[in-house]
Amino acid sequence: MKAYSIVEPFQVAICNVPFPEPADDEVLVKVCYVGLCGSDLNSYRGLMPLVTFPRIPGHEISGIIERKGKNVPDYIKIGDKVTIQPYTNCGICASCRKGFYNACENNQTLGVQRDGGLTEYISVHYSKVYHSSLLSLKELALVEPFCVGYHGVNRGMVKETDTVAIIGCGTIGLGAIAAASRKGATVIGIDIDENKLALAKKFGASFTMNSSVTDPQKAIDAFTNNLGVDVAIEAAGTPHTFSLAMDIVSFSGSVVTIGYSKKETQMNTQIIVKKELNIFGSRNALNEFTSVIKMFEKQMFPFSDIISAVFPFEKTPEAFKYWDGNHSVTKILIEVNH
Repeated sequence: MKAYSIVEPFQVAICNVPFPEPADDEVLVKVCYVGLCGSDLNSYRGLMPLVTFPRIPGHEISGIIERKGKNVPDYIKIGDKVTIQPYTNCGICASCRKGFYNACENNQTLGVQRDGGLTEYISVHYSKVYHSSLLSLKELALVEPFCVGYHGVNRGMVKETDTVAIIGCGTIGLGAIAAASRKGATVIGIDIDENKLALAKKFGASFTMNSSVTDPQKAIDAFTNNLGVDVAIEAAGTPHTFSLAMDIVSFSGSVVTIGYSKKETQMNTQIIVKKELNIFGSRNALNEFTSVIKMFEKQMFPFSDIISAVFPFEKTPEAFKYWDGNHSVTKILIEVNH
């Protein structure tokens, strides 16, 4: 069967891979849509340290169950529309023993440490599929990145009395904005792209700022009466934005970092100690898939508005080139099967 692989930086090529035969505890999923993530773009650019080449990308997957193994429970049915939880966990590392399977020391995410979903069919353990009869296959392909943002909000223990700043309003940042606003918090979206800031307002941001034209420190001080935000969530992945998060957060506040910085980031420990900050890393998602699917099903936000473009499977190389040259892209979907 056909798949697309990143052979080396800036080179995507079609390849043939064996058709997956589901084991007794697995389901065979016909892949319908694959969302391209920032990690996929960085893999394409040769900037993703966790990826080796060649690699089949894709971990934001929707599809239809076509077959199931004999041990798959009855509640999972052939014909179900599903999204896929793309992570693995070993069950024996320190994180797994504490119940934080999302941060497994030996995790292998589809499309990152192992070949992913940009292929016609994929077999996965039945526990990795989440079904919805109400959502479209396009919407189901958006669930995973929203789960990552939702998990970041949970890590920051955001509550309705909080003022929360989300730095970076891409798909994951929008997931954090949606989750924080859903919890009743006052949300500030920060980005350098006006299109993404417009989406941030649609997803619940009370206030937005373009940090390329506005001093975010002064704007946050004015908005919070010089108190700072209770929680700052970094979803951009640069040394500058991590430092910004620590600058704008209040004394005794919390900083959640979701973005992977491609460069070494120096921390001002004086700020951490002086403010007595809580610093949280946030990786993948844990138990958020069900909550996010319910949020989608209630149509609380215009989720489909984040889709910048849809490319057919055979145009996958063009999709990567398009994103590489277009910084206003929020989400690209690849339509693998009709």
